[in-house]
Amino acid sequence: MANYEEVFRKVVAHAKEYGFIFQSSELYDGLGAVYDYGPNGVELKNNIRDYWWKSMVNMNDNIVGLDSAIFMHPATWKASGHVDAFNDPLIDNKDSKKRYRADVLIEEHVARIESKIEKEVKKAAKRFGDSFDEEQFVSTNPRVVGYKEKCTSIMQRFAQAMNDNDLVDVKALIEELGIVCPFSGTKNWTDVRQFNLMFKTQMGSTADGATDLYLRPETAQGIFVNFLNVQKTARMKLPFGIAQTGKAFRNEIVARQFIFRMREFEQMEMQFFVRPGQEMKWYEHWKESRMQWHLSLGIDKEQFRFHDHDNLAHYANAACDIEFKFPFGFKELEGIHSRTDFDLKSHQEHSGRKVQYFDPEINESYVPYVVETSIGLDRMFLTILSNSYQEEEVNGENRLVLSIPPMLSPVKAAILPLTKKDGLPEKAKEILKSLQYDFNCQYEEKDSIGKRYRRQDAIGTPYCITVDHQSLENHTVTLRDRDTMQQERIAIEQLHRLISKKVGLNRD
Repeated sequence: MANYEEVFRKVVAHAKEYGFIFQSSELYDGLGAVYDYGPNGVELKNNIRDYWWKSMVNMNDNIVGLDSAIFMHPATWKASGHVDAFNDPLIDNKDSKKRYRADVLIEEHVARIESKIEKEVKKAAKRFGDSFDEEQFVSTNPRVVGYKEKCTSIMQRFAQAMNDNDLVDVKALIEELGIVCPFSGTKNWTDVRQFNLMFKTQMGSTADGATDLYLRPETAQGIFVNFLNVQKTARMKLPFGIAQTGKAFRNEIVARQFIFRMREFEQMEMQFFVRPGQEMKWYEHWKESRMQWHLSLGIDKEQFRFHDHDNLAHYANAACDIEFKFPFGFKELEGIHSRTDFDLKSHQEHSGRKVQYFDPEINESYVPYVVETSIGLDRMFLTILSNSYQEEEVNGENRLVLSIPPMLSPVKAAILPLTKKDGLPEKAKEILKSLQYDFNCQYEEKDSIGKRYRRQDAIGTPYCITVDHQSLENHTVTLRDRDTMQQERIAIEQLHRLISKKVGLNRD
């Protein structure tokens, strides 16, 4: 395929054509940075969420679930710091009138430098062949070392400026780097200013008596304010975690790159509560555990990397991102943060109520420390979609296939009668009925069998089951595998076991 931008355009077009994602309110020309999930999209999204939940909650004895409300008492957001500090630095180009996030402009500039490093590595690998030592080359090659030092210097300066709320220096950095507006090509920038990202609304029947509320910008605070409720009712002992999935809302002024950054999105978060002093052990544990979860989906480990935060938030003592190589470059997919006792202690102070845990092992009460894992469900959806999209040539024809991990595929099996007569549809529907209680299956009888295979390939269906005249005679069908395209004749009674083995979570 030609380039990453072309791949991304094709992925976006494919998502609409095959019922994965639609622009919200498209009938009225759409609503910016808001999307709807179509018939195949909602199945894939549910499967990703279920896989995360099973892995995080059902497979861990010391993690329980929660579903907290979107609306919370406004004091929650004052205590959490969102009212005063949940901002993005924005900058406008005076010529194009386009608005940008200053941090994104700087990160994209750094990404272009990092792409130069990749090119140098590829050239060297080609030159030295099997004897190439990438680690040594990256650490000793003067040009690469220079690029790396430049990236580090830029990000450290930006982090320091943001930490000091020095927006003048953020603009100065943009100007010194020679960053231009993609539309006007000029460096005619306004000053940088902060913009609060929370959506504000009101609760009450009259304007005078209404209470100002916010749509939650994250799901984590619902976990923190319920810490005591969950700990006591579920009788949990430290260390233990509380997991939650749900919608969050951010008034992103500059939202782009499809579903990567949206105004309404879904998070999958787990807050793990530990004894103070043990947080770094658990931080390392969850870093490794979450990376293994991503790799369990069969995605090449070269597509992922850890990015440690150079400058930590005031409440954290360690933080990193798991980044995925999207078609537009390495970007944050999941965050792992050691948040110390900031959240619980802040809610304790603002509520005037004790939020502590009595530890029977040391006979002492204290405010627990927290290690957080937080992943965007929509970003994970985009990860699966972009990683699965493949074009290949088969027998002179173009084959488009989504190689979605079978356990996540929207449709697990398609039942296809060879013709629409001679009792084949009836037999196919009989098979469908026997499978659809345990698997999401699809029945399709329109067009040639080859065209139907291609349609199922395009939505990522692992198995196609073809019912023909022989099926009526000896109760066998043709089972076609999406990934190998191999076909084999099997007994109908074996279908359930074979599909289970292919799409189940435990496939050993």
